[in-house]
Amino acid sequence: MNVKLYRYALPLSQPIRFHDQQLTSRDGLLLNWEGHWGEIAPLPGFSQETLDEAQAEALLCLKSMQQGRHLEPQLPSVQFGFDCARRQWPEKLKSAHSPYILLLGTPDEVIWCWRDWLYDYPAKAKLKVARYPMRDEVAMIRELCRLAPKVKLVLDANCGWTREEAWTFMRHLTPGNIEYIEDPCARLEDIRAVASHTGVPVALDELLSRQPEWEPFPQLKALVIKPTLIGSLARCKALVDKAHGLGLKVIISSCYESQLGNRQLAQLASEWAPEQAPGLDTLRYFTTNLLQGDDLHVDASQLELIWQS
Repeated sequence: MNVKLYRYALPLSQPIRFHDQQLTSRDGLLLNWEGHWGEIAPLPGFSQETLDEAQAEALLCLKSMQQGRHLEPQLPSVQFGFDCARRQWPEKLKSAHSPYILLLGTPDEVIWCWRDWLYDYPAKAKLKVARYPMRDEVAMIRELCRLAPKVKLVLDANCGWTREEAWTFMRHLTPGNIEYIEDPCARLEDIRAVASHTGVPVALDELLSRQPEWEPFPQLKALVIKPTLIGSLARCKALVDKAHGLGLKVIISSCYESQLGNRQLAQLASEWAPEQAPGLDTLRYFTTNLLQGDDLHVDASQLELIWQS
């Protein structure tokens, strides 16, 4: 068995806040399994496990296998990385739909970024909400829609509102410009109540990793699947199949993985949800690239070797 485990740290072009944590670099692990790669990169503020916990479990599993004992990982990010490294990928990875744009920053920064598009505005964009005063975020959305009346916005609240706050916010929206709101509240029953009360379409995202049991309701339009948070590829595929069986959209989405993980997510999106643009517009916030050359091989010189068999 020829296996190596590496650690990376990629600087971000701007600090990014994930719930109560602000990151200036994205840290993770890369697993090389007989020449094939997988990424283990729990996202601070979202993942159940820390990177140190993920590294400890990955090392435990690898050392057990080397000793002839079979020990499968239990932490979601480690499951995903191991599954990707042991998966039979196509010889040439496909490209999914181009990701829709992700706008980050304060309401004023988002508006200035949007104006840079001049009259060539994208048809769809994603915004983080429930981060700044509600009146400022409502004004931001109205200005984006004024400049691009045909735009469809995906709003991601990251479970940031109470039921009452979500009702208030949604009352100020122009429904025709909103494709859906991801995780407006932290509890599924609150999301269902808010969606029913307002009629605004919603999607489930990080709740899928914390509250795996869910049933459809009329305003539920999509599942946003983040494999790093959900875990094994089998569990992800089961969610995809359930969503498709219910007529829901499936969006494969990143957790700010490196270029390697992002590329593998794009391949999964092309296989599992080829009709939908994935949520993978995160690489422009990195200042360095782990993939080099025409063949996009992993540049091991940027990695720290942690363990090898």
